[in-house]
Amino acid sequence: MVTIKIKNQTISVPKGTTALSLLPDSNKKDYIICLVNGRVRELTFKLTFDAEVEYLTLNNSEAGKVYEASLRFVIAKAFKNLYPDASIKFNYNVSRSILCTSTTNDFVIDYQVSKKINEEVKRLVDLDLPIERFTVSVEEAKNIYQKFNLSDKIDILEYRPAGDVHLYKCDDYLNYMHSYMVPSTGYLKSFIIRPYGPGLIIQYPRYELGGVIPEFKDAPVYGRTLKKAYEWATMIDSQTVYDINQKLNPNNIVDFIQTCETKHNNMIAELGKMIADDINNIRLIAIAGPSSSGKTTFSNRLRIELLSRGIKPVMISMDDYYLDRDKITPGPDGKLDLEDINTLDIDLFNEHMYALINGEEVDIPRFDFNIAKRVPGHKMKVPANQPIIIEGIHALNEQMSSLIPKHQKFKIFISPQIQVNIDNHSPMSTTDLRLIRRIVRDNQFRNAPAKTTLSMWPSVRRGEFKWIYPHQEGSDYVFNSELTYELCVLKKYAVPLLKAIGPEDEYFIIANRLLKYLKYFTPIEENAIPCNSLLREFIGGSCFYDV
Repeated sequence: MVTIKIKNQTISVPKGTTALSLLPDSNKKDYIICLVNGRVRELTFKLTFDAEVEYLTLNNSEAGKVYEASLRFVIAKAFKNLYPDASIKFNYNVSRSILCTSTTNDFVIDYQVSKKINEEVKRLVDLDLPIERFTVSVEEAKNIYQKFNLSDKIDILEYRPAGDVHLYKCDDYLNYMHSYMVPSTGYLKSFIIRPYGPGLIIQYPRYELGGVIPEFKDAPVYGRTLKKAYEWATMIDSQTVYDINQKLNPNNIVDFIQTCETKHNNMIAELGKMIADDINNIRLIAIAGPSSSGKTTFSNRLRIELLSRGIKPVMISMDDYYLDRDKITPGPDGKLDLEDINTLDIDLFNEHMYALINGEEVDIPRFDFNIAKRVPGHKMKVPANQPIIIEGIHALNEQMSSLIPKHQKFKIFISPQIQVNIDNHSPMSTTDLRLIRRIVRDNQFRNAPAKTTLSMWPSVRRGEFKWIYPHQEGSDYVFNSELTYELCVLKKYAVPLLKAIGPEDEYFIIANRLLKYLKYFTPIEENAIPCNSLLREFIGGSCFYDV
């Protein structure tokens, strides 16, 4: 017998009892995974020792990821059932959804295919088929993947440190999504599948919405950026981690790094031309994006690009327009939300931008973070041929520049849009990339341990959904700040920080998940990375900060 604690109840059960069997039948499928002594486990996990068990629903981020991966598994099975010779690929897409596309030249996912896949997935869910985990050797896994036409999964095994491989079986179908799975297909009752050229869109419950599927909102500006990112990855043959690792031999590693950096150079040059062509109208250049997008380095590089075109921009920090901390009303939880737009002096900022653009001299304030108050800064007057660059999370929000005519503003949204997969069925998350960037940066420049960054991340994400993403479609240009080689560099810094988070820590679950992704990347040194690279903002050695 083993002793199991669930909430305030302690029970004794036979050794080997599954966590799933302890749930009441009435709401078994409300739970996706569980924590056993703080470790993420599948509901089918056998309890062979005394433990505390906590069951997680779709309002938990890790449960949400398991649900999404399980849904991909069932959709891949549906394709195998109906179109056994077709190969598909999943990528994250607009409106917090997944885009499924065909990688088979003569197979098109049209309206009828979308309809049949939707019906087949519903059928599989209604059958409530078990999804069972088992372990095989690497050689056995290769044979299975070959049988199911999953050669891309064979490639990544070369970089798997372990000598065995986990697989999941449902009926006669086998696959692995680099994630835990739900116990059976019947758990996946909530989803939307619909056509969306050139494939189909899959919507699923989001943890940040309490397990609700968000309303689909098309985002053509963001969508075009993702399309360009995919085309770029295809052009340089870097669609998977395996592809990237293959480029990291001594003979071409410099070429690969510089190719990725040239992509940024070209985009900045394109931006410079767009602004120069309309410089008689543009007076305010606004730059915004989510955390760890590289806004500061990008702003400096854009400034230099404009200088090379005879344009002399001035930079103003929106941070200097924070209200004094004692003038900010705390939220319902008693805490200050410093990402709320109302923590800024919106009226004063508008007044100053309007005055500067009209040639008046302005006393620009400076926010002293040591005393959390605004103090006198410096006087500024901007000639008519000099645009103002503002950078901050609210820079694209019309409230911050409501007095400035729209034709005088040029808005830039910046974010890394990674279109790299572990394999065709396992896309990598842009959010995880930004989180790894921030963990490294916070440690490099603020001496903060990884768990400090992880503790703030949920609040950061809430702020992004509320204050940043709603304004990205109003931008004039989207700058994709992803560097395809970067996780190979960030790995060296991030892995020790993540490993320092022990199993007893509340952030171990996230740290362990990030480590599982990073293990596939071949580490590289940063000596070939230019000093003005956007990546230098996170690892150090930037010519903008270290001189």
